[in-house]
Amino acid sequence: MVNIPNVKDAEPIPEKALADISRLMNNGDLFRYNSEGSPAEKLEVEFARTMGTRYALAVSSCSAALFLALKSLDLPNGARVLMPAFTFAAVPSSVVHANFIPVLCECGDDYRIDLNDFSEKIKKADAVLISHMRGHTSDMDVIISECKQAKIPLIEDAAHSLGTTWHGNKIGTLGDAGCFSFQSYKMLNAGEGGIFVTDNAELFAKAVIMSGAYEHNWMKHQGEHASFKKWQNKLPLYNMRINNLSAAIIRAQLPELNKRIEKGRHNHDFTAERLNRSPWICVPEKLRPETRAPDSIQFNLIDMNSGEIDLFEKITSLSGLNIQIFGRTKNNARAFWNWKFLPETFELPKTRKMLMTACDVRLPPKLSQDECRNISDVILSAIMTIKKGVAA
Repeated sequence: MVNIPNVKDAEPIPEKALADISRLMNNGDLFRYNSEGSPAEKLEVEFARTMGTRYALAVSSCSAALFLALKSLDLPNGARVLMPAFTFAAVPSSVVHANFIPVLCECGDDYRIDLNDFSEKIKKADAVLISHMRGHTSDMDVIISECKQAKIPLIEDAAHSLGTTWHGNKIGTLGDAGCFSFQSYKMLNAGEGGIFVTDNAELFAKAVIMSGAYEHNWMKHQGEHASFKKWQNKLPLYNMRINNLSAAIIRAQLPELNKRIEKGRHNHDFTAERLNRSPWICVPEKLRPETRAPDSIQFNLIDMNSGEIDLFEKITSLSGLNIQIFGRTKNNARAFWNWKFLPETFELPKTRKMLMTACDVRLPPKLSQDECRNISDVILSAIMTIKKGVAA
């Protein structure tokens, strides 16, 4: 039997983080505002430098970052926020929490937003929240151009895209603000956590205050004092701060980021090349301006009926490989029809069809090439078993 690694294992915490963690545990200094130069403050400075942005705000999750980014925009309650239908439930949830209305847009077989549907729906949108789901970048040239033409803000959900570039520019820095995740299944692992980046001083000041920088704690952030003073006591506090322990864990991994990106890309491309040899599998190509930083792989099952897909799931599961088919897993949080909390519903046949055959497998950067080969062998073997049985 092929040895399948546990793809649910997260990236390990570097040993050099242990000294900071031990210090924090000994002195109990976990609150980010207790002292000057806290791990949270240092993380923000270092992450902004890494991304090439003026500001970064570390918070409790990527969902919190998205919420704060949206609330920092000058939008009225009930504003319509255009976003791809293929994303995680937390993304439209952040829109609903901000008292806005998610407007879902069709996505194609390549997992990217359908530009025809986007171009039609942006006419009645007040903002765009582009979700680079599973690290697949939609055509940002078109999206940025249409947002500028419509004179509406653009927020990037880059939870899965830390390290991806578009024309050499870092994803998450192309819009008014970008949001990243430090949840365990991301490039940088703190269990939970997120960060918001922007070059806009006003947007940043509002987000910092709403994140929970009460009284004058905003002085322990990057930013313009005039902007902070303008919003002091005029915005509600949502208390979405990161703690120093999480920040210390993330900081220790920042020097590992480039190596993880390179390794993750190698694992993905090696596995994709093997899977694409099968006529019943399609791993969509990246777009030309895009240099990806994946830590998972997605592929579509081609010319397989429902019974064959059921059998594919069963065979791969018995082999020890957990494959998620987005539209077929009960109550999957990535299937838009399960988002019963939406104020409006949408008929999206193209996205629904794609989700019924789109498969998802984690490929953490720490996997070896042999482990990636074993994963692809299980997938290819299952397909061949099914198709040989049909032929017989």
